[in-house]
Amino acid sequence: MNLHMNRNLKKRLSEVSEKNLIYILSMVIGLLAGIAAFTLKSFIHYVSYFLTRHLKATDGSIIYLAFPMVGILISVLIVRYLVRDDISHGISKILSALSKKGSYIKAHNMFSSMITSGFTIGFGGSVGAESPIVYTGSAIGSYVSSVFNLNQNQLRLLIGCGATGAIAGIFKAPIAGIMFTLEVLMLDLTMASLIPLLISGITAATFAYFFMGSEVLFHFDITNQFNSNNLPYYVLLGIFCGFISLYFTRTGMFVESRFKLIKNNYNKLIIGGISLGLIVFLFPSLWGEGYESINKIFVGKGPELLNNSVFFDWKTEPVVLLLILVMILFLKVIAMAITTSSGGVGGIFAPTLFMGAIGGYILSLSLNTFFGLKLPQANFALAGMGALMAGVMHAPLLGIFLIAEITGGYQLLIPLIVSVIVSYVTITRFEPHSIYTKRLAELGDLVTHHKDKAAMHYMNTKELIETDFEILTPDLSLGQMIYFIARSKRDLFPVVDSDGFMKGMIKMNDIRNIMFEQELYEKITVQDLMYMPEFFISPNDTIEVIVEKFKSCGRYNLAVIDDGKYIGFISRARVFSAYRDTIADLSYE
Repeated sequence: MNLHMNRNLKKRLSEVSEKNLIYILSMVIGLLAGIAAFTLKSFIHYVSYFLTRHLKATDGSIIYLAFPMVGILISVLIVRYLVRDDISHGISKILSALSKKGSYIKAHNMFSSMITSGFTIGFGGSVGAESPIVYTGSAIGSYVSSVFNLNQNQLRLLIGCGATGAIAGIFKAPIAGIMFTLEVLMLDLTMASLIPLLISGITAATFAYFFMGSEVLFHFDITNQFNSNNLPYYVLLGIFCGFISLYFTRTGMFVESRFKLIKNNYNKLIIGGISLGLIVFLFPSLWGEGYESINKIFVGKGPELLNNSVFFDWKTEPVVLLLILVMILFLKVIAMAITTSSGGVGGIFAPTLFMGAIGGYILSLSLNTFFGLKLPQANFALAGMGALMAGVMHAPLLGIFLIAEITGGYQLLIPLIVSVIVSYVTITRFEPHSIYTKRLAELGDLVTHHKDKAAMHYMNTKELIETDFEILTPDLSLGQMIYFIARSKRDLFPVVDSDGFMKGMIKMNDIRNIMFEQELYEKITVQDLMYMPEFFISPNDTIEVIVEKFKSCGRYNLAVIDDGKYIGFISRARVFSAYRDTIADLSYE
């Protein structure tokens, strides 16, 4: 009966216009992504609450030492024996999928990332749930696309809808969801793509409001209005966060590279679990995602970041508090990298926001303590979150709109924009790629962030080869060659031996002055006239390589030779025409 219903549903949807079908599917994907976000966030909350509900603020606890390893162990076992696939670095995996023609995200990612990250974070892993939820939403979009046999451009759009819905569902911020898809996943913004993204984002956010009401991850009340006299300090904050972003990216990747040298997965688990447990035991604010710590800063209770810590008694000393906060800032990225490198599943989204808030709090507290200023610490923490997001993810618009949406901080839009832009400009002077794209860029697999490169990536060299050329043999006389010239529509003539090997080529312009001198017909052979081209193409060359060869040699046609054997020619005009068609196809209209 269910099969019959599914067939009827697909039949009815097949009668819907393409545009309306995409609208319907984007709504479905947004709803499912919202459900995924709500489910995972709830699971993490209740697991963490169950484990820590009896702790007193004044006491340290062995829980912080033991449980992070337990959560990672559960995740490792699930991945190894049930999933049997690499599900780490979800955003990079999405970018990799978008970079490959016809590449779908595996269906198990609709649930595997959620389950494993739920245990990792719920048990104290110092990572975020956003990346797994985005991976889940994108996998839902990919799966729906495969069910309805949609084309490549529609697949990319629905993957974007899944990512948009995931971010919108987590933060109740549909505009930020769209900014994430545009800046991080680099999906083209056209009216045809904007409407489905909006539908998906609004659907997911509406679901989140329906089930969670007005409850949000952060609660921020503006008690200090923007003072233009503080603008130089927001510029300083942007520079500070730019360098924190550089530290975040390079330290995170360095720690991961060290763990890759450990070949045994259980040794990784033991080393990582013990190291993470010690860090979280000393600094319990590094437990889990860290959103509770951000809220403490927003409500003026920054010293409570030392609750449950062995440093609890020193929280009233401003200088000591600053030193401990600096240690927390620098250890967060290490704790995050250890969590994922040792087998845990999670993302960098929450750690980025956490470090941004801590960074803004440290800067404002330092200036207030040592220079007697009265900077609003909550406002600086807010701006720091957006600034670090712009630096780490190279997504300034996402940093601006996400922070403004989830905190209602539009009244602080000017300092937020200033800090974000300065941070972004600072990091790009040292690091051209975001932490998401750096790995792919090093492998040469990053095409989503460069439309020109993406177009060439999707072009197929073998589809550009032209074979309608008259083929000559070396022993033909000039008189015999005239027959082939007369029936040819091209002005190039490849010279090939009996085994198919290319011996050279002849251009019409090279023989035009002798082709009508009949006394030479029997005296001159093809071998006397041919020459071997200096530049040629292999059928395995990428389009980028071919374009570079055309650019360097200045030729209009290049021979295609495979291990010495003649295949055909590729023309500059054919490449350019295919390039224009591919650029048009990449923009969903």
